[in-house]
Amino acid sequence: MRMEVHVHADIPILEGVARKQLEMALAPWLDYLDADTIEDVKSLEPEEPGIEYDEPNRMLYLCWTGEIGRSFQKVLESALDTLGPYAEEAVEVDVTVYQDSGEQEGQLLFVGPTPLAIHEAQRRCMLEDVSSMLGRQFDKARVDEALAVVNDLFDRDWKEKAGQPKKPERAFETYTRTPNRKNLH
Repeated sequence: MRMEVHVHADIPILEGVARKQLEMALAPWLDYLDADTIEDVKSLEPEEPGIEYDEPNRMLYLCWTGEIGRSFQKVLESALDTLGPYAEEAVEVDVTVYQDSGEQEGQLLFVGPTPLAIHEAQRRCMLEDVSSMLGRQFDKARVDEALAVVNDLFDRDWKEKAGQPKKPERAFETYTRTPNRKNLH
């Protein structure tokens, strides 16, 4: 069974990282697509660049729609895991899977240089989401109360993780989200 997926992210890259290093990091994804270089990755949507590295600005742009099989999730996770140490900061990677039935499933993956950087990116995204949702109904003071609780949850979560036996470090994390709209570019 094949599905369609859209992957979107703007990933700041560390100074001094060469295009070839990024291609080696993205090798699982490139191999899956039978592409030799990031320039060979073409999107099903003509207006999307696929994978593009803006070397002068040190930005890796992912804006790709393609047909995938069941193994794609592992391929993408492997590529992001290897890419993480080259990222200047942690950012979200928006993944939307479109089913034949018309349903869509959204996921946020986080890629970054360290687990702490990823944790802080997750916190930032959660604070933005909660603030946006509650801001439609409540005043700023009430929204700030809720944000304080969310911050506390993230602080406790990090402390709990720090107290647990070390797991192999991953340069990405995955969270399922409820789809709210199709990515338009």
